[in-house]
Amino acid sequence: MKSNIITNAILGVVVGDAVGVPYEFKSADEMKENPCRDMIGYGTYNQPPGTWSDDSSLMLCLADSLRGDYDLADMASKFIAWKAAEIWTPHGRVFDIGITTSKAIEDLKNILNRKDYEALTLLKYSGDEYDNGNGSLMRIIPLLFYIKDFKIDKQFEIIKDVAALTHRHIRGAMCCLIYLRLAQHLIEGLDKAMAYDKMRKEILEFWESMSFAEAEQKHFIKIIQNDICETAYEDLKSGGYVMESIEASLWCLMKTDSYKEAILAAINKGHDTDTTAAITGGLAGLCYGLENIPEHWVKQIVKLEEITALCDDLYNKYFDLNV
Repeated sequence: MKSNIITNAILGVVVGDAVGVPYEFKSADEMKENPCRDMIGYGTYNQPPGTWSDDSSLMLCLADSLRGDYDLADMASKFIAWKAAEIWTPHGRVFDIGITTSKAIEDLKNILNRKDYEALTLLKYSGDEYDNGNGSLMRIIPLLFYIKDFKIDKQFEIIKDVAALTHRHIRGAMCCLIYLRLAQHLIEGLDKAMAYDKMRKEILEFWESMSFAEAEQKHFIKIIQNDICETAYEDLKSGGYVMESIEASLWCLMKTDSYKEAILAAINKGHDTDTTAAITGGLAGLCYGLENIPEHWVKQIVKLEEITALCDDLYNKYFDLNV
């Protein structure tokens, strides 16, 4: 299997997700008593080892769409097809889907049935405070390869549209921008400390230029105004709220020294274990490369050949093979 930037990112997400699936909803105390040490099967959803969840499914739908032209309607149609268990399920059925995502996909179906494609670009204006689950962040990393050469303001406009297909509040979109800017600096070759510092400075400058509301800025204090490394592991949360997810994933990346350590740290916080590990895994995959992901984890991934073929297609599209 070829290691490249896209394989590192996408398999980073999928493997982290699959390691976390059996532990979802276990509390931090339960995880402390019986910590995750390796990839296992069954557990919460009674799925065999290597099974990934909706996190990877939706991420793979987005990646699949980006094999072609950038097209919100095509992305929406792939999310709809996944929910109907027609594409990108590990075993032919959907076993894990968030309430917000489920409702959003039904809305997308209605929009596409009406052929009201402009409505897809207006979704970002209809979010509210309760629309801040982690469902856009968990699937966003393939978008990096499309937007990597754009200026930050254009990146954010595109991110808002893609995030809003399922999660419509600006806070979730900003988390996606933060995540993708850090990922961008990792693929540019910066080490994780330099990438994190550069991203924080860029985000602060961007907030000033766009007059980002101070009421929103306060939600990012742990990761932007301050260094996430200053937060104690015990003070992290790992539920479905997007701020908890990005705080935990950045901490797990920055405070560990390998892909495996980062993933286990994410999962052993408990709660939304698959998603926290998936989000962490995308960054850790870029930081350390496929060769640093335990080989026996990768080999157990369901539909590995289909996923790697998708990665190869994206690499051929977005990167010069001679570089």
